[in-house]
Amino acid sequence: MNAHALGILEFPRLLAYVAGRASSAPGAAAVRALVPRTDREWIEAEHARVNAVRALLLSELGWPTESIPDLGEALKRLRIAGLTWTALELLQGATLLRSSRRMREMLRDPRRPAIVLAYLTGYAQALIDLRAQEEAIARAISDDGTVRDDASPALRRVRRELRQAEGELVRLLEREMGKLESHHQVSDLSITMRNGRWVIPMRREAKGYVGGIVHDSSGTGATIFVEPPAAVEFGNRVRELEIEEQREVERVLRDLTEALHPYHEAIGAAFGALVALDSLYARARYSVDANCAPLAFGAPAEGLCIVDGRHPLLLAKGIPVVPFDLTLHADERTLLVSGPNTGGKTVLLKATGLVCMMAQAGVPAPVGALSRLPVFDNVLADVGDEQSIEASLSTFSAHLKNLAEILHAATPASLVLIDELGSGTDPAEGAALGGAILETLTRRGTLTMATTHLGQLKLLASDVPGVVNASLQFDAVQLAPTYRLLKGIPGRSYGLSIARRLQLPEAVIARAEERLPQGERALAVLLADVEAREALLGEREQLVQRETDKVRARMAAVSDREQKVREQEREAERKARQEARRYLLDARGQVERAIAEIRARAANAAADFDDAARATRRTIEQAAAAQSQALEAAEQRAARGRARAEQRKAGAAPVPVARPIPSRPLTTGEHVLVSTLGDKAGRIVSIRGDEARVTVGSLSLTVPISALTRTKAAPVATFKLALGDIPEVEPVREVDVRGLRVDEVDDQVLQALDAAIRNDLRELRIIHGKGTGALRARVGEMLKKDTRVTGFRLGAWNEGGDGVTVAELA
Repeated sequence: MNAHALGILEFPRLLAYVAGRASSAPGAAAVRALVPRTDREWIEAEHARVNAVRALLLSELGWPTESIPDLGEALKRLRIAGLTWTALELLQGATLLRSSRRMREMLRDPRRPAIVLAYLTGYAQALIDLRAQEEAIARAISDDGTVRDDASPALRRVRRELRQAEGELVRLLEREMGKLESHHQVSDLSITMRNGRWVIPMRREAKGYVGGIVHDSSGTGATIFVEPPAAVEFGNRVRELEIEEQREVERVLRDLTEALHPYHEAIGAAFGALVALDSLYARARYSVDANCAPLAFGAPAEGLCIVDGRHPLLLAKGIPVVPFDLTLHADERTLLVSGPNTGGKTVLLKATGLVCMMAQAGVPAPVGALSRLPVFDNVLADVGDEQSIEASLSTFSAHLKNLAEILHAATPASLVLIDELGSGTDPAEGAALGGAILETLTRRGTLTMATTHLGQLKLLASDVPGVVNASLQFDAVQLAPTYRLLKGIPGRSYGLSIARRLQLPEAVIARAEERLPQGERALAVLLADVEAREALLGEREQLVQRETDKVRARMAAVSDREQKVREQEREAERKARQEARRYLLDARGQVERAIAEIRARAANAAADFDDAARATRRTIEQAAAAQSQALEAAEQRAARGRARAEQRKAGAAPVPVARPIPSRPLTTGEHVLVSTLGDKAGRIVSIRGDEARVTVGSLSLTVPISALTRTKAAPVATFKLALGDIPEVEPVREVDVRGLRVDEVDDQVLQALDAAIRNDLRELRIIHGKGTGALRARVGEMLKKDTRVTGFRLGAWNEGGDGVTVAELA
């Protein structure tokens, strides 16, 4: 990227602002080192990683900020065998290892969403866990960077002997100093150390009386620091122990360093991963603070779309910023912005360029949702006054020099920003030159944004395809900018209006208006009319939007009420069905109990027993059939009511309900479904009038013909007769309701629950899929209200996950 343009856009200043959110100095340095890139794949992946860190940052568990010491140079030395880290470097190395281990654990935490952590997998793999080396350093080196006494047995012994020798030496020096005459003593000084030796202070004239070695003297020379002859031997012993201590400390440091040396590459990779993660963390924090929305990227030929854009550096100042919307379609290559001074044109140029460059550097841009930015191969800018006395360049010459470089370097994939095009020279020549430059860049396909005050350039949009006028709205009454971008409308300079507001003589202003060319006066009147119409249209759009919002709110309220009514209807229907089903199950139990009682009483009268059993079964089955028919009639009435409600809502004509076409009569030997037995499959043995003898497995019973439905399926295997509810032939342990609407789920789930209870099952799997979650929510509501369900949960990973609910039955 063009360094000159990045400097004009204040890109380094923006990076420094974002870097302030890093938790470590290396992380901040990594942010400041970011540069715009042209690799679209890297840009999209980097923004995905920033968004992943932002998601973790805003989650309940948050983002842990770990300390990252600056070990760049020390890590380079660790690669060389035999070199030893200092105690402070080892202590920082332990901090690095601890941060790596903790961050590695966080990025593998099963409580965090796996889909988010997947974007950071590369960093998680680079992080290491060297707990043994980390703990060894912590045991050997204290927090202040000194080697602990218990780092080794030898060091503990040497330091103990050293403390004893120093104590004896100090006591000896105290005795020697006490022997000095009072006029030889220095009252305000005590035993001290000079050049690594313990000494006593005394007057210079006492040297002849004491003897010994003079190691230092005061600034005036009146006081000397002497090691008495009696203390020399003790001093030598202390010095020997200090040397031995230093050797043992170096050995400890060397051993700790050698323990890290085999992992120097892994430690370097972990350091790089921690720095990169801290850089992502800083950008994620900025994304939250600046309310940045996710970005989409495209090719420069596809145009540009910025929604709710804000200048990043103005946001950094904490001042209110007016957002702007800017859209350039594929056939619009040049945006020419005009209008008065202080209207915000230059800010718009810089904001657009800075937003594009920070996005290409992997930094979230302060824009709204649905924004789409091109990936430029270069950014070229001519903004501001670059007059140079040393280079003998005037303002106009400096502009021409920049424009020449832009024309030479710009490609169809570049972004060009030009401020005050055509200024600094004669307006006619400036307009002609500026028009030629814009026409060249437009025909080349370069995306260009330029600002100007020249009226002739405003006409370029009607002559050159791809050039679009724009202006920043100006309040003609208050004579103050509103900073609202108006695309397609050139701006006015408002020079005479401002002069009138500043109370220049009216005669001067009137004469100035007369001297304006007729074409410019007509254009000014036209632009004023367009601006007025635009303001009126904006007010009407706001009014329409307010009314639309009210209508939508009312529609939402009506929809909520309808939803509540439907819920109440379904609840009533569900209760009725449950009650009917309970009655039917009770009736079945009564049948079996009656049969058992009759069998017990008529053990010796088989014929009487069969007749009584048949009569009892017939009575109960007729009652159950009548109940079933009544329930079906209620369901049909409810269905017709819902259909009519939906037709009224859709505004369509009512559709007549089709009546069932009579089918041919049932005959002996046909396979049927018995509705009174929960649609069990059976076979007709005989028919007598309105009743039929049906075998269902090993059970033979007489039922009304109206309770039978023809089926092609053969009866399932037989089952044994038992007291209580009749169990299923093959227990159904799961039910699949995928593809059903929410209001169609209840029957399927309740029937499956009934079957599971009859078969004494402990669990029932309800497969509802993931989708929008509506079926899962409905199944959960039903299970909460059903007293037969003791609890329920979502399926495990090998049971279907979130797409399955497992009900635990009593």
